[in-house]
Amino acid sequence: MKHIVCFGDSNTHGYRASDNGRFDENQRWTQLLQKGLGEDYLVLEEGLSGRTTCFTDPIHEGLNGLDYIYPCLMSHEPVDLLIIMLGTNDTKERFGSSAACIALGLKRLIAKAIATTDCWRDGKPDILVVTPQNIGREYADTEVALTMGRGCAEKSEELAAQYQQIAEMMGCHYLDANKVISVGPNQTDYMHLTEEGHRQLAQALLKKIPEIL
Repeated sequence: MKHIVCFGDSNTHGYRASDNGRFDENQRWTQLLQKGLGEDYLVLEEGLSGRTTCFTDPIHEGLNGLDYIYPCLMSHEPVDLLIIMLGTNDTKERFGSSAACIALGLKRLIAKAIATTDCWRDGKPDILVVTPQNIGREYADTEVALTMGRGCAEKSEELAAQYQQIAEMMGCHYLDANKVISVGPNQTDYMHLTEEGHRQLAQALLKKIPEIL
């Protein structure tokens, strides 16, 4: 089986904003991807709410993606493809980071993943960078803005251009979720995927992955 590790945050975990729950195995994009790819693939869910590319959160522990990428990849070796979809949490005001700096954090994460040579099947790294869906500007009028802070939506809108440059620089495949998801984020916090958003992302990846593996 070809092993695909999906490394992300709450939108990979499947957080459902309407009730603080989790989308089930018939709704999450990771599980829809597994069903669509079939028995020749193993899709491994590595989504953690609050995860960042490389920032250590002063409020919650264990959310720095850079700290966890090595044990994650080694736990699932041999890895054929790593999908990284991070950046939404990096826009939080408490990190004080611009979109360009968030992209540099992504670059560090990619470099460490590539350097984890023992995890890759036949020693060949293969990484797909996915820019997450933009945060809706309406988030500023919700309770989540109290902890996210200001300017998150604007920074998220700048990630795609920055991420594409990093992906090209690091020899990674690239997909912008904003180009393949036609529905907006949920209308509770305006930053998490809806069930339809999960479905559309899965459909796009089902077209993309056979081009890679």
